[in-house]
Amino acid sequence: MNKHILHKDVQAFIDANLDSDVAAIAFQKNPFSEVSMQELLTQIESKKKAKSKLPTWFNTQNIYYPPKKNLEQTSSEVTAAYKATLLIGNNIADLTGGFGVDCFYFSKKAKSISYFETNEALCHTAAHNFVQLKATNIKCFAKDGVAALKEKSYDSIYVDPSRRHQTKGKVFLLEDCLPDIITHQGKISNHCNRLLIKTSPMLDIALGMERLHNVAEVHIVAVNNEVKELLWVVEKNTTECKIVTVNLKQNDNEVFSFDYKTVGQASYSESKTYLYEPNAALLKSGAFDLLSEEFLVQKLHQNTHLYTSEELIPFPGRRFRIEKVLPDQKRRIRNERFKKANITTRNFPESVVQLKKKWKIADGGAVYLFFTTDCSGKRIVIQCHKI
Repeated sequence: MNKHILHKDVQAFIDANLDSDVAAIAFQKNPFSEVSMQELLTQIESKKKAKSKLPTWFNTQNIYYPPKKNLEQTSSEVTAAYKATLLIGNNIADLTGGFGVDCFYFSKKAKSISYFETNEALCHTAAHNFVQLKATNIKCFAKDGVAALKEKSYDSIYVDPSRRHQTKGKVFLLEDCLPDIITHQGKISNHCNRLLIKTSPMLDIALGMERLHNVAEVHIVAVNNEVKELLWVVEKNTTECKIVTVNLKQNDNEVFSFDYKTVGQASYSESKTYLYEPNAALLKSGAFDLLSEEFLVQKLHQNTHLYTSEELIPFPGRRFRIEKVLPDQKRRIRNERFKKANITTRNFPESVVQLKKKWKIADGGAVYLFFTTDCSGKRIVIQCHKI
């Protein structure tokens, strides 16, 4: 960690170049003798990335940034804040501390946080930043968190296994991540009352349930309708599991939960007055038939995860008022002459890219087109506007 980077003149240079072309800066003469040009570029690139993802860090003075790849792997502030609500007790350990975003939010909940990180440089960076952020209840240890468990037990332990494999590149299977949570789950669980595991959103939930033990809850966390992570709450002697889908939005979060073994029974109908599209977290959960039963809406087709009703109801996802239902026929669609539209496909053989090219439709506007299949097996286009 080069502390000369924190000098006010260097920090002023970094801030002045946040909107500059990094490649162009690389060819300029370095104005500082004690800071390399590569170090300057790293700070500029990483701080620029932190502006939207980590606004607390971005707006705090004298923050030291790691290489951009370390920021890409870290949680956003909004997901870190959500994770903090899932932990219990006053003594929490993060075995894979990284840049420290999760630890910072854990520190707002608990009295004592132990941060572990095998990358010594990253550990020193996080420790420095915790001081700037006034998170004084975090103790940093540059060591293997799993190995350190023989020394102490905690109320809650959090682990986010690295999904960057030395030979395989980015991975999502549990056994390919580091640490291997399959091998170490028993040891870690013996040192805490609650274990919280973060995994890739790509991981199949049924596979995770098969490989992990004593899973009490699985939280499917989306931010603005994009699934970001799966969180597995592990507790001793658990026999039942709850699935929690949450879509974190700026104004109002969408939350729907159900027992893992609950299937539900769907009813079907042709398009009525309103159309509903489940949010991304719900789609990841696979609770398609249960949604029909719980919200008293009808599915358009067994494999079409769109729902309809005559009366408008609250629903965890996007809601639309249907204007027209067109058959998937060239003449009918061509006659409508859609210049701009927001196209979605559900249970349809052509992709959005193919359809835009085929019908010469640009993105945007107030019109929404759903290319899908109805309950009689017909391919249709539902024209609607968002509510």
